[in-house]
Amino acid sequence: MFTHYRTQGFILKKTDQGEADRIFTVFTSDFGKLEVLAKAVRKIKSKLRSASEIFYLSEIEFIQGKAYKTLTDAILIDNFKNLRKSLARLTVAYKISEVFDNLIKGQEPDEKIWQILNESFKILNNSRLPHDKYRLVYYYFFWNLLSILGYKPELYRCSSCQKKIGSENIFFSFKEGGLLCGHCKDKVKSAKTIEANVIKIIRIILKRDWLTLEKLKIGDNDLKSLGMISDYYLSEVLRQIQ
Repeated sequence: MFTHYRTQGFILKKTDQGEADRIFTVFTSDFGKLEVLAKAVRKIKSKLRSASEIFYLSEIEFIQGKAYKTLTDAILIDNFKNLRKSLARLTVAYKISEVFDNLIKGQEPDEKIWQILNESFKILNNSRLPHDKYRLVYYYFFWNLLSILGYKPELYRCSSCQKKIGSENIFFSFKEGGLLCGHCKDKVKSAKTIEANVIKIIRIILKRDWLTLEKLKIGDNDLKSLGMISDYYLSEVLRQIQ
C-alpha cells in the first residue's frame, strides 16, 4: 500500500510528458523541492487541472512511485490571478522560477526559502508598479534568496581592508565577497564598478523592506546597473555550485 503525503506547494515549472501527462517542479513547505508526475492532467476532464498550473499555490497530495512521485490530489489555495493579466508580471514570475530552479537543488524543506517565495509572489501579484518596474520584485527575491543560501555580500565596508565605503569610486567583487574601495580594487581583476544608488537599493532589498523599495524613485539607468550586477553575481554563484 502506498503512503499518501500532503503538503502545500508552489508550482514553479511544468514539462509535458507523453500524450496527457505533465511533470511539475514544486517547492513544498514540508518536503522542499520535488518533481511530481501528474497523470492525464492535460485532459479536459482531469480532476487535477483546476489546482495544478504553473505559478499556483496549492495543497497537494502525492505518493512515491517507481520513477516519480505521483500527484493524486490538488486543492487550489491561490492562483495569483493578476500574474496572468500582465506580461510584465508573468515575465518576472518566470524569471523567479528559472533562478530558483538553478539555485535550489535536492529535497530539503527550508522555512526561510518558503517565506521569501511566498512573499515575492504576493508582492508580484498585488503591487501596482509601472510595467517596467516589476523587475524590482525579481531582484527582491534574488538577493534575499542568495542571502538565505549564504551568499550575502558585504555592502558597508571594503571586503578587503574593512574601511567604510564612501559614495564614489566603488567596486564589487564576488571573489572578495562584496564591495571594494578604489585602492583594493587594483588587487582584484574581476571587480566590477558599482554605483552608490545601486548599493542603496540592494541594502534596502536585504532589509526585506519592500514598502520603502516600492516608494523609491529608481531610474532606468539604476535598474539597468542593478540588472548587470545581479547577472554577474548569479553567474559567479552558479559557477561555484556547479
